[in-house]
Amino acid sequence: MTSRADDDPAAGHARTLLRTATRYSGSRCAALCLVSIAATGAGLLLPAALGRALDLLLAHAPATRWVLCCAGLVLLLGLLDAVQTVLTGTVDARTTAWLRRRLTGHVLGAGPRAADRFGSGDLVARLVGNAAEAGTTPAARAALVAALAGPVGGVVALGLIDWWLAAVFLAGAPVLALLLRAVSRDTSESASRYQRAQGRIADALAEAVEGVRTVRAAGTEDRETARVLRPLPGLSRAGHRMWRVQGRAAARAVAVAPLLQLAVVAVAGVLLTRGRLSVGEVLATSRYAVLATGVGVLVGRLAGLARARAAARRLGEVEAEPVTAFGARRLPDGPGRLELRGVTARRGGRTVLDGVDLDVPGGTTLAVVGRSGSGKSLLAALAGRLADPDAGDVLLDGVPLRELPHDDLRGAVGYAFARPALLGGTIGQALGLGLPSPSPGRIREAARTALADDFVRRLPDGYDTAVADAPRSGGESQRLGLARAFAHGGRLLILDDALSSLDTVTERHITDALFGDGPGTTRLLVAHRGATAACADAVAWLDGGRVRAVGRHEELWRLAEYRAVFGEGAGPADTGDSDVPPVLDTRGGNGEGHDGMSARIRPAAAAGDGTAP
Repeated sequence: MTSRADDDPAAGHARTLLRTATRYSGSRCAALCLVSIAATGAGLLLPAALGRALDLLLAHAPATRWVLCCAGLVLLLGLLDAVQTVLTGTVDARTTAWLRRRLTGHVLGAGPRAADRFGSGDLVARLVGNAAEAGTTPAARAALVAALAGPVGGVVALGLIDWWLAAVFLAGAPVLALLLRAVSRDTSESASRYQRAQGRIADALAEAVEGVRTVRAAGTEDRETARVLRPLPGLSRAGHRMWRVQGRAAARAVAVAPLLQLAVVAVAGVLLTRGRLSVGEVLATSRYAVLATGVGVLVGRLAGLARARAAARRLGEVEAEPVTAFGARRLPDGPGRLELRGVTARRGGRTVLDGVDLDVPGGTTLAVVGRSGSGKSLLAALAGRLADPDAGDVLLDGVPLRELPHDDLRGAVGYAFARPALLGGTIGQALGLGLPSPSPGRIREAARTALADDFVRRLPDGYDTAVADAPRSGGESQRLGLARAFAHGGRLLILDDALSSLDTVTERHITDALFGDGPGTTRLLVAHRGATAACADAVAWLDGGRVRAVGRHEELWRLAEYRAVFGEGAGPADTGDSDVPPVLDTRGGNGEGHDGMSARIRPAAAAGDGTAP
């Protein structure tokens, strides 16, 4: 038989999350439950003590002890209520913090696919708002136990006073049970809709904030505001429905509960006239009838628990996204040879890379070029295992990347991006990100190589300047990203369009330093400029998700379609140049395999000098 977790993975993950979170604050949850039950017990004792004191006072008998007992119970209730409030707040805060840490680590472990599926704004909404709501679950469950103990204890107390009183109440109990069940079901459904609408608004807002300059430049602030707030009517409907559910439940409780209380008190009055109950017992009966019909408290507890479960399910959807698994095979010594064997990758139902084969010898530089959307950045992500292919293997020095331990992989591969995120308190910490023990000398040397040292030293506190207090241009940010990659070291360096914001002079200096490192560092470079591609040992030309050709830039330049990648035109006669070496033109076949040809890249020194455009 299939389990519920198998039928609904998100719900299964949500239950697991809440169980683990409850165990995380298990001792406090147990204390909260005990305190809540103790408060309920004191509340159940108080009517009996009041009734006994009243009977003694009416009989002009000594009642000091019972009056003091009543006063003590009132003080105890106040103390227990204060302790319950503190414990509830502590458990909620601890559980919320644990859920946020757990889900943040999971999102980072899942990689870009989590953001692609949910959207960055929706992810933030889940990790902030939904985690806070789901974090109330352990305390709400403990409070619900106490809330249930009140009505149960009230019924038991009525039965101890006289069984007729309990029988009258139990006759109407099924109506209350149906009411509570409907509240839980309807609140959970409307809370899910409300939270989904919140996530859509958060996602649209994150997109608008990220593109605020574009919005301002286009003068479309009103249109963008309308787009962000488009889910607002749905949010309003879900919110109104949630409150209507609770309002109807409260109205039914107001209608049913007083009738039950009146019936119980009426029977108590009849029993009083027959001498079976005293005045004090009638007083106690009226209080126990109120406790037994405490539907209002239960409605509030169940509604809160339903909202928390709906929020936990949204967290479960994130938890269901698979994280990257690492192996235990050690990376052997090697020059950093990179191989892609039959690599296929799909995104959004579209095949972006189709059967790509590449062989990049250690110590060489491969430039990857192609039109927009040809899969260059995805190939760069696969080469360093920021993503996994849907088919095929990526190997570093003969070892598939998926079989490497996390530390071996991240220590061997350095990255620089077009829009680097500088994480860390200071500039120095941002450049040393990921290094076990970054030395100031190593960081400064990397910054000098990336031509970033001069402007960093001009900052108020140099390398100790807070990242938030370091204004910088796009080119300066890229140089800092390059400096971080250079400081990282490793046997494979991947630059994903990391030179695009640099001026030509700065780019030339950096490429000279980059390509002059000598053997020992393999470089994969996503390039958009012909001058950058010309500096590489070889170029892989991506076209339609496949490797169209691999060769020296000056050799590929003979192809008009290749020149068109860089915006350079050519006459029709140039398209089928008969002098193009067979390794370059894969359309007619050359014995190298399918269109996504496997090509071995030779160092520039062995390829001869060529004129780079």
